[in-house]
Amino acid sequence: MKKNSVKNIRINSEVQREMSLILREDLKDPRIHPMTSVMAVEVTPDLKFAKIFVSVMGDDEAKKKTMEGLKKSASYARHQLASRMNMRNTPEITFVLDNSIEYGVTMSKRIDDLVKKDEQKATNKDVEQ
Repeated sequence: MKKNSVKNIRINSEVQREMSLILREDLKDPRIHPMTSVMAVEVTPDLKFAKIFVSVMGDDEAKKKTMEGLKKSASYARHQLASRMNMRNTPEITFVLDNSIEYGVTMSKRIDDLVKKDEQKATNKDVEQ
């Protein structure tokens, strides 16, 4: 099975959906921030390993604690995944912190600030003329 085959894409999306539910409903570790979401999943073609990309809204300390909690809860999350999905192999889970949302928000804010500065310069030039 190729990495980007239809079957692999379908498995990735199904694992992502189930892991989102497991994070929200089953994991009770107090270190895991409530604003944690599963952004993407990459399951290897042989279904042995899965990288779960998670995004955490919060400061660096919250992210660090959440990643510690997820690392400790990985075996329980794998057990829950096995009970929810009918797969021959349940992949070993590795959680990876994804900063793409935070990066996107920062870039969007910078663009908005530049647009405001340009508008202010344009209005100042109009007033001077």
